[in-house]
Amino acid sequence: MTQPAEKAVRELFADLRDAWDRGDGDAYGACFTEDATYTTFVGTVYRGRADIAAGHRALFGAFLKGTRMYERIDEIRFLGPGVAVVVGRGEVAKKRPRELGKAQTYTLVREADGRWRVAAFHNTKRRSLMEAVSFTLLPASRPRSAAPGASAARA
Repeated sequence: MTQPAEKAVRELFADLRDAWDRGDGDAYGACFTEDATYTTFVGTVYRGRADIAAGHRALFGAFLKGTRMYERIDEIRFLGPGVAVVVGRGEVAKKRPRELGKAQTYTLVREADGRWRVAAFHNTKRRSLMEAVSFTLLPASRPRSAAPGASAARA
């Protein structure tokens, strides 16, 4: 895909981070499609932009008040001119964490207005110890991207 498309995807992530860091649930929700799905690491599923915005308004006023979003994009893969999958790591905290402890997958679409938005988001807590045990007991289960020296699986 083109550099302008990748730049626009990265701008979407800047918008997500900015809205989160300001604690603005409506601006955060605006980064999602009208019918988006959003799965949290505890298994909560929000359906639709309005649900995502309302849930985050509440969360930013309580449990997530004053937190900041930290993320690292490991891969942007364009599946066509208007669809992309983004895989990375992330975390939210009041100060920068040592490790980005969540594995995240975003499915993005470019909508009729030309803006990229999140159509689906899935957030999974990474269990580093369980990964290490699995890879030690069954080395063939280690993804190639997690091989020693591979940077994409670290952090």
